Amino acid sequence: MDAMRHLSDTEMGLSHSVSRLSSGLRINTAADDPAGLIISENMRSQIKGVDQAIRNSQDAVNMAKTAEAALNEVQTLLRNIRGLAVQSANSAVVDSAQLQANQTQIQSTIQSINRIAQQTQWGTKKLLDGTAGVLANVTDITDVSSIYIGGTWANQTVANGPVTMQRQTSAAQAVITMGKGFASANAIVTTTGAFVVNGYSFGSDGTETVASLVTKINNMSSTTGVTAQLSGAGPVTLVLRANDYGSQFAIDYFDPGQVLNNAVGASAQGGDAVFQVTVSTITGAVTSTLTGGQGAKASGLKLSDTFGNSMLLTEAGNIALGSATQVGVVTAGNVRFQVGANSNQSVSYGMPVVFPNRLGTGAVSGKSLADVDVTNQAGAQNAMLIIDAAVTQLAQLRGDLGSFQANFLESTGRSLDVAKENMTASESQIRDADMAAEITEYTRLQILQQSGLSVLAQANQAPQQVLQLLK
Repeated sequence: MDAMRHLSDTEMGLSHSVSRLSSGLRINTAADDPAGLIISENMRSQIKGVDQAIRNSQDAVNMAKTAEAALNEVQTLLRNIRGLAVQSANSAVVDSAQLQANQTQIQSTIQSINRIAQQTQWGTKKLLDGTAGVLANVTDITDVSSIYIGGTWANQTVANGPVTMQRQTSAAQAVITMGKGFASANAIVTTTGAFVVNGYSFGSDGTETVASLVTKINNMSSTTGVTAQLSGAGPVTLVLRANDYGSQFAIDYFDPGQVLNNAVGASAQGGDAVFQVTVSTITGAVTSTLTGGQGAKASGLKLSDTFGNSMLLTEAGNIALGSATQVGVVTAGNVRFQVGANSNQSVSYGMPVVFPNRLGTGAVSGKSLADVDVTNQAGAQNAMLIIDAAVTQLAQLRGDLGSFQANFLESTGRSLDVAKENMTASESQIRDADMAAEITEYTRLQILQQSGLSVLAQANQAPQQVLQLLK
């Protein structure tokens, strides 16, 4: 019976060893290691989640690449439009037929941009038409010309809600009032000589009236960025005013002969608007200060922040909005990526909207890429400003998307790869069999089985010796 008991234990151990060797696992049933099984199953669940999160991140990268490729094509089309605008501005050479041909080509290109915005898809999900991003619509057209809100506001994710504004500082135009007074607008300016406005020289021969000199200055307003007007009923003085608001637009006046001024030189600089703007985010309403004139030749009426959000004030809005007033509404449609193995390990991103009427806003009041018209000189000049603003805007959108792809999605994917590797190694330490040790144990049990069978046979022979006494 003792030999039988030991042989039974050996055969049970041999069965477990065969099970571990055939499956490659140290834990095949809960009875093998109850605590180890609990830890192992939890880790297996995490590993499966991490593995799917890696695939999610790669899908998100591919989706971002699809959107970025479409944005790149839009930027190529914008460059083509700008070339046509520059050619159209060369009015000394280009005739009306060529201008109309350029305008036709521009309209065709704008239609292509519109088509890209409408049809760029990932599966059945539209990417660039606003259904996968954030849309901001103006509700107070008297005070605000346009609003652009991206997916991030003051480092928070944008949510559905109103946009309210309150003025802190109004934008100002640069203004110079001349020191000389004249009897009337028709008075002769007897002083001869030249005077310079923002680098452009004007001449007075001593026979021109004040009004004719004003006309001269205004005829070059598109070049100098300055408009002249007369102030007063008699005497009258000449006032120079920058066409645009903001610190980016100054007036430099040089008058060595003192034709219009009592001093040789004068200068003035505009000021930028500063407004507090409140937008709804996923953490609640957040107020941020937006300032005009942020960028080369940016209007002081065009408010912006470091996240690419912007809005263009009207002249009425520049002096209104003394108290918090709703000027727009935001509809958020952020795409959401699950990039982790656990709950709340996701990220939202507002895909850009690239319809032509959303691009280039703010460069020229009330105008966008959809309004480009190069059939006249003023339109061609405005077209270059609008297209430059659209190029900058689109580059910012591409940069934001590229940063999100490289610094979040791809980085997260690499981090998840490392996490999966280490978690798999840890789970293997708990669950998998040590094959070298198991082979050794299997061999030991085989020897014990053979010896146990031999001893059991001999033990069974011992009672037979008692029968010898009865013979």
